[in-house]
Amino acid sequence: MADSVFIEGLVVETVVGVYDWEREVTQGLVIDLEMAWDNRVPGRSDDVADALDYATVSSRVETCLQELRPKLLEHGAEILAGVLQQEFGVTWLRLVIRKPGAVPGARAVGVCIERGTR
Repeated sequence: MADSVFIEGLVVETVVGVYDWEREVTQGLVIDLEMAWDNRVPGRSDDVADALDYATVSSRVETCLQELRPKLLEHGAEILAGVLQQEFGVTWLRLVIRKPGAVPGARAVGVCIERGTR
């Protein structure tokens, strides 16, 4: 299936990082997410109940990362991918987590993972 739903540039404020000072402040992470989803049903019905509701997914991404407070972006990505697949029935996803300003001279650093099959 080639259909997908995406969320691009979602900013989530959370505690993230391995240094002591990072555990005492929040930082903004930028999330890009693409999820395989058959859009034919909501395309025909025009009913949000048939769609992968990106507002609900965005809220869950935010809550997950805020509760998790990961030290490593890799850990945050892995846990978040599992939550999204389990709770929303997403068979495949591509997830990018960026941490702006983490390395001087770089706009952002981060991780990109793909889980599942299309």
